[in-house]
Amino acid sequence: MSSVALPTALPSRRAWVTDLPVLLVAAVWGASYLAAKGITTTHTVIAVLVLRFAVVLPVLAVAGWRRLRALSAAQWRGAGLLGLVLSGIFLLETYGVVHTSATNAGLIISLTMIFTPLAEAAVTRTRPPRTFLAAAGLSVTGVVLLTQGGGFTSPSAGDLLMLLAALARTVHVLAMARIRSVRDADSLSLTTVQLGSAVMVFAVLAAVPGTGPAPWTVAAGFGAAEWAGLIFLSVFCTLFAFFVQMWSVRRTSPSRVSLLLGTEPLWAAAVGISLGGERLGVLGVLGAVLVLAGTAWGRRSAEVRP
Repeated sequence: MSSVALPTALPSRRAWVTDLPVLLVAAVWGASYLAAKGITTTHTVIAVLVLRFAVVLPVLAVAGWRRLRALSAAQWRGAGLLGLVLSGIFLLETYGVVHTSATNAGLIISLTMIFTPLAEAAVTRTRPPRTFLAAAGLSVTGVVLLTQGGGFTSPSAGDLLMLLAALARTVHVLAMARIRSVRDADSLSLTTVQLGSAVMVFAVLAAVPGTGPAPWTVAAGFGAAEWAGLIFLSVFCTLFAFFVQMWSVRRTSPSRVSLLLGTEPLWAAAVGISLGGERLGVLGVLGAVLVLAGTAWGRRSAEVRP
């Protein structure tokens, strides 16, 4: 690993071309909470994760076979390592959401916005811009207000799992930017190897006695609604999301990507209101405004870095 030269400035048009796909990822991830709750229980977490990844993996492998064969051994190792981190993120998040409230989960996972610039600064031995940290703090404050509708619960094991998931997200974003072997490799091939590594981890865990029903048993019990939810999680929340993340983190800074992904709780609230029948009070509206304002401010501060 070695340090990455971060862009000093991005033209406005180019910045939006990079930022919009990341915002779309935040939107589909926000919707993923509702989709995941519709098809996952405490006992089927690993089985659903196997199915979620396995649905798209064969298509990716066939479509990108030539480019996969062109990857060097170092690129396979780098992408495989990223896949191991990715599997940890999904395990922590999925079990965390099952064992804690949606309010706590949304708030705790948003701490990635703070962890990433701090970790990036520590690794590169540079001081993050104060305006960027202030913008991230404003966004986190907005998330606090946005998630107040359901109230807080006492700290639980699920809360700790979500905190670890936020740290794992930070590691994943930084690793994508700093592992030398994956920098110039084909994004689709790297995404395929990552997903393959992750599904191998889930498959091994699924074979361990006591981890829940087999994936094919869970799949056999799915109806049309459950399959629609699984396809959404597989294609949009997994394949599209991590392909875009891999693509964007090499064109901007990890801190900027994490700040944009930090709007995920806002999108989750929007989906909950429009599809789940939830209500957003005055504090929630104020929180939504702060998330948007903090993200916009952070984008501007990230465009010009010392």
